[in-house]
Amino acid sequence: MDTPIPYISRSEADTEKLARYLASLLLPGDAVFLDGDLGMGKSVFARELIRTATDMPDMDVPSPTFTLVQIYDTDTAPIWHFDLYRIKTPEEVWELGWEDALQDIILVEWPSRLGSGLAPANRLALGFQQDNQGSDNRIITITPMGAWKKRWDQSAFEQALSP
Repeated sequence: MDTPIPYISRSEADTEKLARYLASLLLPGDAVFLDGDLGMGKSVFARELIRTATDMPDMDVPSPTFTLVQIYDTDTAPIWHFDLYRIKTPEEVWELGWEDALQDIILVEWPSRLGSGLAPANRLALGFQQDNQGSDNRIITITPMGAWKKRWDQSAFEQALSP
């Protein structure tokens, strides 16, 4: 399955619902890449995914814009939340613990900053963009790659996220 799966988010609550569903699927070695312009909902998604995975719904989850990475303990594996917006070269991720993070769960905002060689094959890529139909809706495209292709269950996805 190389075709992106579209999900229409009509609100922050819809984006949070998607994050809760995907958090329930995470396993050690997984990567979730969040790509899109500023203000498209990546941080809303990341915050809810982390809150769900840690089972701490009121936890303060700051954006790692300045720290570049934050680590959160979960029952499954630690989640390494990277925000790569400020890195200058892909090699800088090694200084942030990239090698150690790959055995856990990684959540990456601005994954294009990694270049082509550092992205793990086993990843779920989410693209966030404004709906071009004149609404405030976001279209989130989901592309399972690597082991995610085999694990992705489209009917379970549709059932979990139906209104």
